[in-house]
Amino acid sequence: MKPRQKRALIIVGVLGAVGLAVGLVLNAFNSNLVFFYSPTQVAANEAPQGRTFRIGGLVEEGTVARDGVTVRFTVTDTAKTVPVKYTGVLPDLFKEGKGVVAQGQLGPDGVFVAREVLAKHDENYMPPEAAAALKSAGKTSSHNASTLVMGDRK
Repeated sequence: MKPRQKRALIIVGVLGAVGLAVGLVLNAFNSNLVFFYSPTQVAANEAPQGRTFRIGGLVEEGTVARDGVTVRFTVTDTAKTVPVKYTGVLPDLFKEGKGVVAQGQLGPDGVFVAREVLAKHDENYMPPEAAAALKSAGKTSSHNASTLVMGDRK
């Protein structure tokens, strides 16, 4: 084999290895990607069936029902609501009427089965995705809209 052919073979091998590595990294990234959907989007069937995603909004007043470690509640963006079922220990800050983001999958019965529930951590913060969903629903007061996301402070 001539030196020129050896060099070409090495270049093709390196390019193939780099292409394979990039393909594996992109595949891993895609399978770990989690999108956010508002209750309105979930109600409009925009959320994927059988795939993990996040839903956020406010815990609707009077909907929290506990049965041992299983908790059922409803998440709303003030326009639509989605029932949520979670088995596990809820965060200490989880309360009715407060912001929440849950990660899980939508069941065939329309109930969102959460694997993780996150609650807001102080009076002036709400996850940006949940704040945007509430703002787009147009039901927040001007004071609440300005304090939903820390980045909105001036």
